[in-house]
Order: sequence, then C-alpha cells, then structure tokens
Amino acid sequence: MQTTPDEDLATEATLAVAALKILATEAALAAAEGGFEISGTRAAGRTYDYDRHWRNARTHTLHDPVRWKYQHLGRYRLTGERPPRTGTL
Repeated sequence: MQTTPDEDLATEATLAVAALKILATEAALAAAEGGFEISGTRAAGRTYDYDRHWRNARTHTLHDPVRWKYQHLGRYRLTGERPPRTGTL
C-alpha cells in the first residue's frame, strides 16, 4: 500500500479537484442567475431576498477564483506544466 502519493497522482488529484470547483462555481452562478431570469426584477427586491443566493455564490467564487484553475488546467493539458503545489489551487 502506497502511503504518499507520487507526483503524477498528486497532480491528477489537484487538477480533478480544480475541475470540480470550476463546475460547481459555474453551476451555482447559473442557478442563481436563472432564478433572476425566471422571477424577473422582483427577485432582486428586499421582499423575497432571492438575491442572497447569487451573492452567496459570488462571494464563494471570489474567495477562491476559478480563473487560475482554468489557466493551470489548460497549461498542464497543453504543455505538461504541473500546477503549483499549494493549498489554493
């Protein structure tokens, strides 16, 4: 049984988590934005407070920006350059 992952396994795991974060971010924002499209302008009013769903999703995406995840995924797939080994990817 392997107790420490090798570099290739760690890279693949890191990139898989990054890809899932991208998917979750896009899904959360699309769902919140879809609610505005369906509900119209009333959804942004304080009466129903539906805008909090979009704000919550957006806040989470700003604290863990996916734009870097796209770059690291693309760079690895195109050139083989490994992403940095930090806790932020």
